[in-house]
Amino acid sequence: MPCYRCGVRQTDPERGKSPWRRGVVHDQLVLICPACQESADWTAELERCAQCHSAHLIRRLGQVECLDCGLVPEPEAVTLVPARTVGGPGAAARVPAGDRPPGGADLSLADEVGRALDRLLGRA
Repeated sequence: MPCYRCGVRQTDPERGKSPWRRGVVHDQLVLICPACQESADWTAELERCAQCHSAHLIRRLGQVECLDCGLVPEPEAVTLVPARTVGGPGAAARVPAGDRPPGGADLSLADEVGRALDRLLGRA
């Protein structure tokens, strides 16, 4: 998973605690690289716990949990909106880069991997 702020990819970790930090943005788990953590406002975009206001949140098993106080809020109702596609009929559904939500680099990576697998497996 790349850094949420700058997009740099995480390398193989060394032994011990990882210098990368986790957080939650728009209900999605994100990673922040050590270089971006040097910025004074690196936690400004991270969601905060409703109970203790900590940014030390993690998303796992479909739930967001505060690692400081343990709060696991009830999930909110989600309204699904169809994605706007680019291209003509039969084109793969892709969202333009400027319209991607934060963490959209994951979507482009997934698209890239999908196209590579299609080429490798000879799929149209």
